Amino acid sequence: MPGRRRAAFVNSLSGFKSANLVGTADAAGRSNLAIMSSAVHLGSSPALMALVIRPGGEERHTLHNILATEAFSINHVTADIVPAAHQTAARYPRDICEFTATGLTPAWVEGFAAPLVAEAGLRLGLRLREHQRLAINATHLLIGEIVLVELQESWLNDAGGVDLHRAGSIALSGLDTYYAPLPLKRMAYAKPDLPPREIAIDAPTNLDDSLTNTRNRPALTQTGDAAAHAPGNSAPNSHSREKRHESATGS
Repeated sequence: MPGRRRAAFVNSLSGFKSANLVGTADAAGRSNLAIMSSAVHLGSSPALMALVIRPGGEERHTLHNILATEAFSINHVTADIVPAAHQTAARYPRDICEFTATGLTPAWVEGFAAPLVAEAGLRLGLRLREHQRLAINATHLLIGEIVLVELQESWLNDAGGVDLHRAGSIALSGLDTYYAPLPLKRMAYAKPDLPPREIAIDAPTNLDDSLTNTRNRPALTQTGDAAAHAPGNSAPNSHSREKRHESATGS
């Protein structure tokens, strides 16, 4: 099977994946942005996520930056920024900043070394905790601890989770096909002595309603404690997007 066709085929076998923009900066503060679908939840206490970055002969700006600064951001792609987000997959040289090339806006948080994406939905800042190079195929596994969360409280459900359809988060299949998911069912915690039980969900009745809701976003709240976004918990550092320190940097 030809290489590109094989890559497209195998990449689609794992099903729908999250579509995220990974923001990084080098030691000189030059920013970089790349779309990835390899984010994996590893644990909630501490709050850990992992990224898988494939090996390759060409320079890996994202990997280089994370290892240099030990910081990176994960930003949920929404429907209105799909073209720009997809374009970040192009192999720009190091002196070309993907933010500038795609028209997206870097959002800097004081004391955090990686840019977030102003136009994204749910935004996370992570500190590198572990790096492994897998022997089987030389792929890099980067494990980060979530130290920064930006979201709307209206996106949270009564159990404390994020309703991703409210946040406008989309899904990715393979390398190039984007989906706007809608919730089908919400099920109660499974117990061996009880039958499956469905929980009512407040969901858009159609895709257009879901996309409209995400276009009209109020300012986001920010917290340095990844667990502090649960309902009823206030964000100690909460402030609006307008109050956040922002600056544009080249890459």
